[in-house]
Amino acid sequence: MRAPDHWQSPNHWLARALTPVASLYASVTRARAGMVVPQRASIPVVCVGNITAGGSGKTPVAIAIAKRLASLGEQPTFLTRGYGGRLSGPLIVDAEKSHAIDVGDEPLLLARSFPTVVSSDRPKGAELAGHKGASVVVMDDGFQNPSLHKDAGIVVIDAGAGLGNGLLIPAGPMREAADDALARAHCLVVMGKGNAADHVITNARSRDLPVIAGALAPSGDPEQWRGKQVLVFAGIGRPQKFFDTLDSLGADIRETQVFGDHHSFTDDDAQALLSRARDQGLMLVTTEKDMARLSGSGHSGALAELRTHAHTLPVEVVFDDPEALDQLLKARINAASRAGDYKAF
Repeated sequence: MRAPDHWQSPNHWLARALTPVASLYASVTRARAGMVVPQRASIPVVCVGNITAGGSGKTPVAIAIAKRLASLGEQPTFLTRGYGGRLSGPLIVDAEKSHAIDVGDEPLLLARSFPTVVSSDRPKGAELAGHKGASVVVMDDGFQNPSLHKDAGIVVIDAGAGLGNGLLIPAGPMREAADDALARAHCLVVMGKGNAADHVITNARSRDLPVIAGALAPSGDPEQWRGKQVLVFAGIGRPQKFFDTLDSLGADIRETQVFGDHHSFTDDDAQALLSRARDQGLMLVTTEKDMARLSGSGHSGALAELRTHAHTLPVEVVFDDPEALDQLLKARINAASRAGDYKAF
């Protein structure tokens, strides 16, 4: 899906019309959370989530945090529900053989870095991760899911987008009230530049929550993009961020094509992109997340040709204070070891 226009303005007529529905959504969410007693896994659980729907940079942050944990001597395994996939799990994702139609696109991306479990039942997924040798679970999303106890809750917000119009789904992009989310969080990660999230940062600091800045940075040789004439396509939460990154590397962006977040590419999509690129002599470029959907499609024909011809721009999260993040992770896992049968650092 694409973010609706009314998510950016609280005065939009549709936002106002949907506010009663949003209030009902909030009531149901709180009631659900109040009825569930979170289960504690056999190993610590670090949850990376967000307050709003899509586009905050949550998955790259989860990957970066797993790498920080690995550098501290842990053996992380990702846990995700596999949004967009048809299998409920629990199952281990095979980065080479699993298909996006089965497990979703984000699990395929996660599985390139560390073992990844897809499970709609989060406690069962954490149990499988522990049985397979993980020393810590890193949840990609699921911050609003009350079924599994989180030893560290890390909320990610985009500095340029903030909370949108500040209203709850479907009137706005918010999954829950910011106060509710920050009350359960142990850290706020602010991605990118901008001041749209300043009030959330102020709120977090008033609660003595650590606030750590992060940014997506290209990995690999940045000079390879300079002067390249490209057609860029993306089906992610905030595609303009990706376009801006490519532009900053000196690429000559001649055309862009935006699809909805988690878009399932069709042969017609692929044929149209290939034809436009071929007619103008342009290089096709997309995100790693979109390529994961293409690579895991299991299709042939135009989609297979698009997979062959499209290039990706790999990115990674760079934190302004990685040592502070390390200290937070160690402190939370040590605290978990005192509450359960966990190994302390």
